[in-house]
Amino acid sequence: MKYNVNNNTLEISPNGRIDSNNAQAVENEINEIRAGHAHDAIVLNAQNLVYVSSAGLRIILRLKKAEDTLKVTNVSPDVYEILDMTGFTEMMTVEKAYRVISVDGCEVIGQGANGKVYRINEDTIVKVYLNPDSLDDIRRERELAKKAFVLGIPTAISYDIARVGEGYGSVFELLNATSFAKLIAQKPEKIDEVIDLYVDLLKKIHSTLVKEGEMPDMRETALKWAKFDMEYLPEGLGEKLYKMVEAVPKDNHLMHGDYHVKNVMMQDGEALLIDMDTLCLGNPVFEFGSIFNAYVGFHELSTDDYLSFLGLPRKAAERIWQRTLEKYFGTTDKKALTDYENKSKVVGYMRLLRRTIRREGVDATEAKHYKNQLIAALSAIDNLIF
Repeated sequence: MKYNVNNNTLEISPNGRIDSNNAQAVENEINEIRAGHAHDAIVLNAQNLVYVSSAGLRIILRLKKAEDTLKVTNVSPDVYEILDMTGFTEMMTVEKAYRVISVDGCEVIGQGANGKVYRINEDTIVKVYLNPDSLDDIRRERELAKKAFVLGIPTAISYDIARVGEGYGSVFELLNATSFAKLIAQKPEKIDEVIDLYVDLLKKIHSTLVKEGEMPDMRETALKWAKFDMEYLPEGLGEKLYKMVEAVPKDNHLMHGDYHVKNVMMQDGEALLIDMDTLCLGNPVFEFGSIFNAYVGFHELSTDDYLSFLGLPRKAAERIWQRTLEKYFGTTDKKALTDYENKSKVVGYMRLLRRTIRREGVDATEAKHYKNQLIAALSAIDNLIF
């Protein structure tokens, strides 16, 4: 029996079998460990537990009565089935063991702010989260994706959670699906056709109403960005930024939040979304700020980023951005497109300035660049209303 105490949580790890032959000895040892180590919570790590009989179940039941915080983790499928059949999964937290997946040598087919999406084989992809302690994030994304699916948005639904290195990944079945970025890279002459499909899906997303409170409100998030940036902008411009964001009407239409060609897949002739942890609701101007960053803003100081992030050259990325504006708003009028672009820039640079200052400090080269770009964009518009 192994054990350790971390952050006032006592973790006890039994090994092998618990049955009538050793149940009393196991229980005695668990109680000795409990008595000898102060703790606020207790975890029974069942990673190496291969079998538990009715005698073992009674030990767990008595332990639950003595330790209300008891959680059983890393449970094998066989042991989980026993605990589930006997009602233990309803009485306490019981977490299955996660299968282990390696992404070494796998193709990156998607990439977002919180993780990367790898193709494991022709049937399976996995989104690996950057944060190693990401189980809550994974569960949240799965719930958001289900809500979008119910609302009629074509999206991949995760069917499993796996361990990937020191962190976790969300596993999807995507048979023969290809990202829009890869479609463009394979057939550059088809770029406008792919962009048209890409924008059609974006319009479908933005036409979908979400019940208030069902998803995060991007306007509230943008107000926090503006408030942060205010003190770093010249007098008057910070207030102008905040008031413009505040004046954007509340909107309960769906947004993806990280919409670019690596997060849209083609499967059996249908476009569908992946990387759903950024789903939110709000006015399209906030979506277009994110889209601008994906194709222009993020890469302004490093042209190599285009290939590493999108898998496409700069010229293709800029074409996607311009064609997206034209197709979405149904115009080729340069003055109108410039206005839409400047509004998108304000939202995009507002986010990038905050992000860069928090990560690198106000004196960083990127922070100075994004500050200047934000000032220029702010000076060109009077509102953020599309």
